[in-house]
Amino acid sequence: MHVNQKAKLAYHDRKEAVLTKAGERSPLVVEEPSKRIHQQLEESQTIATVRYAGFWMRLWAFLLDMVVLFSINSIIIRPILRINEIGASILFTFTLESFAVALSFFLYFAFLTKYVGQTLGKMVFGLRVVSKNGEKLTWTQVIFREGIGRLIQQIFFWTKLIYLVIAFSPNKQGIHDMVADTYVIHEKE
Repeated sequence: MHVNQKAKLAYHDRKEAVLTKAGERSPLVVEEPSKRIHQQLEESQTIATVRYAGFWMRLWAFLLDMVVLFSINSIIIRPILRINEIGASILFTFTLESFAVALSFFLYFAFLTKYVGQTLGKMVFGLRVVSKNGEKLTWTQVIFREGIGRLIQQIFFWTKLIYLVIAFSPNKQGIHDMVADTYVIHEKE
């Protein structure tokens, strides 16, 4: 018999056709789609269903974060500094106590945003901070968002009004989100 005549069509588990010589079975190597492709498909499917968190939802989450932080500062930081009588020590124009409280605020927001993607307030309300490109938040983004961006909005009393930008921007971004290329979204329900 001619080689072409000996060739037959063999079907393997996946019903994919492979030409083999008569009687020989060649292993069929079928590559599974990579994990990254699945992730990209999932991300592209979720992008269409993303709901940006609006001003009021973010405000309630922030107020809950303030309750948590004021509790931590009142129960732990202030008593420790007062027991050691160093809370009133003046460092430039700030007391050590005010510096410790400000540091606790930054660390709370920075570490939870970086490692969990949400603060306790955002967890309760089902919100999450995500990167504009869909990847994990970088330290640069977190520092710009929680440090520089928020500092700009806290410098003077009237600069707190800048938070209203969230209500009017198309993707519900605050200045601190725009600076860091981040969004706050509703988690999947």
